[in-house]
Amino acid sequence: MPFLKKSLFARGVPALLVMAACAVASPADAARNLAQRASAVSPFPPADSLEGNFLAAYIAGASRDTAAAASYYRETLKADPRNPELVERAFVSFLADGSMQEAFRLAERVVARDGANGLAHLALGVKFVKAKQYATARTHLAKGGRGRAADLTATLIAAWAWAGSGDGKKALETVDKLKGERAYTVFRDYHAGLIAETVGNIPEAEKRLKTAYEAERNTLRIVDAYARLQARRGQKEAALATYTGFENILPRHPIVREAFEALRSNRPLNAMVGSPQEGAAEVLYGLGAAGNSQGDELPAIVYLRLALYLNPDHPLALITLADIFERLKQLDRANEVFSRIPETSPIRATAEIQIGLNLEQMGKGEEAVKHLEALLQKRPDDIEVMMALGNVYRSRKKWLEAAETYSRAIDRIGTPDRSHWNILYYRGSAYERGKQWGKAEADLKKALELVPDALPSAKAQVLNYLAYSWVDQAINIDDAFKMLKRAVELSPRDGMIIDSLGWAYYRLGQYDEAVRELEKAVELKPGDPVINDHLGDAYWKVGRHLEARFQWQHAKDSNPEPDDLPVIVKKLEKGLDEPPKAESALHKNGG
Repeated sequence: MPFLKKSLFARGVPALLVMAACAVASPADAARNLAQRASAVSPFPPADSLEGNFLAAYIAGASRDTAAAASYYRETLKADPRNPELVERAFVSFLADGSMQEAFRLAERVVARDGANGLAHLALGVKFVKAKQYATARTHLAKGGRGRAADLTATLIAAWAWAGSGDGKKALETVDKLKGERAYTVFRDYHAGLIAETVGNIPEAEKRLKTAYEAERNTLRIVDAYARLQARRGQKEAALATYTGFENILPRHPIVREAFEALRSNRPLNAMVGSPQEGAAEVLYGLGAAGNSQGDELPAIVYLRLALYLNPDHPLALITLADIFERLKQLDRANEVFSRIPETSPIRATAEIQIGLNLEQMGKGEEAVKHLEALLQKRPDDIEVMMALGNVYRSRKKWLEAAETYSRAIDRIGTPDRSHWNILYYRGSAYERGKQWGKAEADLKKALELVPDALPSAKAQVLNYLAYSWVDQAINIDDAFKMLKRAVELSPRDGMIIDSLGWAYYRLGQYDEAVRELEKAVELKPGDPVINDHLGDAYWKVGRHLEARFQWQHAKDSNPEPDDLPVIVKKLEKGLDEPPKAESALHKNGG
């Protein structure tokens, strides 16, 4: 046993490196097997030994299953409670799972052994900010490790701790220690503005938030904080203009819509931050959101857990955490987090919608429909709910039910504008799959008219769907080719769109050109059954029969649509004696 312990735990590393170490690739099947061993008593039944529990924890951590990792590390600590490296790993795991009191107890042990452990000092700093023991919090923050992220985090939370102690001047001096990179500057001015407002220095708050806004007009939190301050200073029209600028970039955001409604009905807008605890939570949320956008899941989860410890109802921290779980395919955990978003939050409806979409992805289609229909009864005018329900119907291949649901949304809209192009695109694809081409063509043309040039990949999808549908029916061929070539220019790495262009050449009998494009498409999307099937057909037509059968076999083995499978099998047996029947519309993205 001593040798085993040494081999498993001998390398002591800083906490952030421990988090990175948990990312080492391990067999995903092993993690799934852990879940399959679940019992009625516990979803994570312990192993029979220290070694087994450690390896289970390691595999769960590598798969980012924070709940399983925390459970198994809890078991390892029972067997070896004094092992310092194990304590450090368990500490990180408890943080990531949101088991904050356990994490804080281990953090005390970690810093007693390693006084420079930045993550442990950060956790304890957050603990004491929550308890309003601001001097103690600053002591821990000052002892943390060094590095860009550590300096930024510790400095900003220390500044909020000074604000909690009532020393606004010292708080702003602390924030102003951040210099250099542009990201630091924007973060510095944003939090300086929030701190100044919290301590009652309104002129300084306005100056700092305006500076942050002028540097970063596309960031919702900065826009919202600045507009709220403008509104409270009696600058209603200026606040409306600030929100409108963001609305022009990202239409129909629920937070912005609620702010518009409040301003137009002369209801007050509260400050973004109401306490030092909420301010420190805002720091941690910002870092978690940044980590999420960069794909650093585990550090992002830790920051978000700390943010939610300070401000359990922070809606954007909750929705970001849920988004991470979605990306990790832990949809049940994502739905748990979505359900924690307060009913009063403007993004609660968005969370409810996502719960329904996740239920569909989890194979619970009927439950998804019931959930969204119930939500629609509560919010009968909510276009986003109607779109989500339509998307679930489309996913379940209930094409006409989907089209009818989209129609309800379009009727509510009245005259669609550029922000509504996707509803028309979705309805058009549903009509096309439902064999109502006249209605489909009208919707796809209107979607193409509305889709903004600023969304090139979206425009490419609409061009692709409409143009391929024309080629498939042997109509408007010249226009279709121009549109498909334009779609490829807009999305040159989209294998499905290149497949459409290649298949258009095939349908016109230009087989050499078809082979050229379809080979490009299969390189970009090698596992797609439709593209492999198409390339097989093109190879056959140019006399490359052995290669054709190879591609058809690959298509057959790649889980094709049930209607396509017998066609592929027949081609494997007999080749292409006659032109193939009309092909699947799978290659039309969005179909």
